[in-house]
Amino acid sequence: MQKKLNNSPHAGFPWPPGLAGHLTLPLAGLALAGQASAAATAGGPIGIDEQINNVLSPISNAIASVIFYSVPVAGTSLPLIVVWLLTAAIFFTLYLGFINFRGFKHGIDLVRGRYSSTFEDSPGQITHFQALTTAVSSTVGLGNIAGVAVAIGLGGPGATFWMILAGLLGMATKFTECTLGVKYRTERPDGTVSGGPMYYLKRGLAERGMVGLGSALAVMFAVGLIGGSLGGGNMFQSNQAFSQIVGATGGDASPLAGYGWAFGMVIAALVGAVIIGGITQIAAVTSRLVPFMAAIYVAACLFILGSNFTQIPAAFGAIIDGAFSPEGITGGIIGVMIQGIRRATFSNEAGIGSAAVAHSAVKTSRPITEGYVALLEPFIDTVVICTMTALTLIITGVWNQGYEGVQMTSAAFTQGGFEWFGWILTISVVLFAISTILGYAYYGQKAVGYLFGESPVAERVFQVVFLLATVLGATMSLGAVIDLSDSLLFFMSIPNLIGLYLLAPVVKRELAEYEADLKSGRIPKYRDSYAGSGD
Repeated sequence: MQKKLNNSPHAGFPWPPGLAGHLTLPLAGLALAGQASAAATAGGPIGIDEQINNVLSPISNAIASVIFYSVPVAGTSLPLIVVWLLTAAIFFTLYLGFINFRGFKHGIDLVRGRYSSTFEDSPGQITHFQALTTAVSSTVGLGNIAGVAVAIGLGGPGATFWMILAGLLGMATKFTECTLGVKYRTERPDGTVSGGPMYYLKRGLAERGMVGLGSALAVMFAVGLIGGSLGGGNMFQSNQAFSQIVGATGGDASPLAGYGWAFGMVIAALVGAVIIGGITQIAAVTSRLVPFMAAIYVAACLFILGSNFTQIPAAFGAIIDGAFSPEGITGGIIGVMIQGIRRATFSNEAGIGSAAVAHSAVKTSRPITEGYVALLEPFIDTVVICTMTALTLIITGVWNQGYEGVQMTSAAFTQGGFEWFGWILTISVVLFAISTILGYAYYGQKAVGYLFGESPVAERVFQVVFLLATVLGATMSLGAVIDLSDSLLFFMSIPNLIGLYLLAPVVKRELAEYEADLKSGRIPKYRDSYAGSGD
């Protein structure tokens, strides 16, 4: 998913009867509010968005100052939340015997259907591949485009090395949290499932005699997930997607300028048509959208790299040299390391726990199999897509020409007379934003469901609120809301990682049992399993 551009981390489905009517008036109201806000002049009355910012800013700043508390290290600042996430990644890499490396091929085999972990009586709703693409849809976003540019701009080419390393380590954390998400999920009478950190914190810790602690941590996580879903996972995405389109069509002179409400309503309609169908509809869309959008973006990066192929050796040399002997970078090697690691942890969200909600819906009889599949997620997000962005910025030389954020990536795409490549970037930004909104719509819905006893009514109400927030995000500039959302998003890593440490022996036991079955041949190949099995 993608956070703020600065260093602050920060096929249609039929609408249920009556829902379209319920949405019409609120959406129209937001449209009028957006027009009123856009029409406000500097000397006129304060707009609605500014009033909201004024109220929420003190709260947002106070929470952010705690969640993103930083300490000075070698002339630069190090957010302790980054240390918290990185420490967990290193711990689970060692504790599980480097499962992030030795389990990589088996994860691919499971996604391809080489092994069967699904039988007729297996709970779940979606395949391994669909679970992976749904989770990737929420992590691959604007941060892969603009956030990487921020890291390279501040840490130089060397930040790429540390970004890749942190991404590889984060695969072990994903393995752990998504295994637990499947193991402790609940199944409704209608066959739908609910899972994620809320459930393994409550049910898993209850097994270990920590009922009170587990319940408290679960509620903390669910509240954070709702806030993160509405803001960083939704409003910020629609806001930045609209900003990119306006910029690509003339900036302030764009015919679309001032029509954020219309753009937001279009995005809300598209998203609403998908999320009303639940996880099966979301997964059906993301299983097509994610490969398509990733292919477009990576192909564009590869084209740029191919056009500058003589510079590729020098680019890799700059990455290695910059990682260990940087020049002109604040904080030296420590400063470069901090920038790279911070981008990786903020981008792939390993340890935050959100992806475990999507992976929990997989149809499987062995929870550990989804751990194998989930470890591919940080690899795709950080090692592949973020690295493609970094190489493009380095090889074109725009990283040290004074550009910032998405403007740096845009400059790299349009160099060499390929002005039309700017539209590829714009399309990528919009698709990345939509995919993130789809993923977080499901995450927030499941968090609300947990807090309100799996109430379908509560979940439907959240979907309506979520769609209204999509319009609001594209219409107004709500910086304080987004900052507060980012804080809640990373706040989730605190209860989540506490639970992961306490439940680590459960994952290690599950892994040992599965590896023994795999070695003995008791894990059937897909083609050998009986009819109705497979992914």
